[in-house]
Amino acid sequence: MDTNQRLLAALETGGLLMVQDRTFPNVVALVTGETLRGSWWAHPRCHEIFRSLSDLAAAPDVMVTKLVQAKVTFVHRRLWKSVLSVAMARDPWQLEGLSPAARVLLDQVEREGSLEASGPESAELEHRLLVHGDQIHTESGKHKARLETWPAWSRRSGCGPAGPAA
Repeated sequence: MDTNQRLLAALETGGLLMVQDRTFPNVVALVTGETLRGSWWAHPRCHEIFRSLSDLAAAPDVMVTKLVQAKVTFVHRRLWKSVLSVAMARDPWQLEGLSPAARVLLDQVEREGSLEASGPESAELEHRLLVHGDQIHTESGKHKARLETWPAWSRRSGCGPAGPAA
């Protein structure tokens, strides 16, 4: 079984994989067989790790979002409806204390359906699951997030919510 097959099998079994984490199952440990202390970019197999992360993110049964501890989390398709239900709930933890700049950006995303953004307000919306974000590389080489409403993501992915979050 190659690395991509092992990662997909682990994701299907557990439902979630982190990029790198000391507690949760994660891609870096599955690729290297090690729990790393520092950045995986410093590891001799960093290029293999990067390819594995990219391949996993591109797999059709994989959603990438900031779910566990506001860190990048790979979510298997069988959990998409549940994630979507929580994300679309607009519960107090999502909205209370939201910065004014994040509120303005959220209103803009909701009007437009999706847009490119960067900065702390973009991260704030992703961390609170108020939007779905995909990391993109601009022509200038900068990293930005393509933010979209969860209803837009739902339509694009063909996945509806499981129902109200409990």
